[in-house]
Amino acid sequence: MTDAVVDTEEPAKKSKMPLIIGVVLAVAGAGGGFFAVQSGLLPFGHKAAPESAHMTKEAPEGVDSGETAEDIANLAFIEMEPIVISLQSPSGIRHLRFRAQLEVDLVHQAEVEKVLPRVVDVLNSYLRALEVKDLSDPMALPKLRAQMLRRINIATGQGRVRDLLIMDFVLN
Repeated sequence: MTDAVVDTEEPAKKSKMPLIIGVVLAVAGAGGGFFAVQSGLLPFGHKAAPESAHMTKEAPEGVDSGETAEDIANLAFIEMEPIVISLQSPSGIRHLRFRAQLEVDLVHQAEVEKVLPRVVDVLNSYLRALEVKDLSDPMALPKLRAQMLRRINIATGQGRVRDLLIMDFVLN
């Protein structure tokens, strides 16, 4: 009979050095990436503040700090006639009264006034396509305003109308 020799040696422990090196490299890469984004080396993330933000002058109350007094002096507001739209709802016919003004630069005022009937037509068509349920969302007005401004810019030419100021938006 032969006796079998059993090797009872424990396997050698694996080194944890690769794990430690991996963690250190990951932390260094994350830190480097964070620094690159924050310092503006990469084209996304926080943008550097414009030079005007470092000025100590404060803008008058109600005025966008990005606009100068000259920009504000060169603005014109074109008042639109009120639009009344009939909307179908489950409870019957309801009426939407809409009145707005267009904010334009003085240089574009005559051009926009010339195509104002087209603007009214575009808004009339858009508002008639709405349903009462579209107006029940609390965020409906900002969304509608953005959609109307986009359509107005298509009708008047890009960049002529700066903003749409809603004066009345009443559903009866």
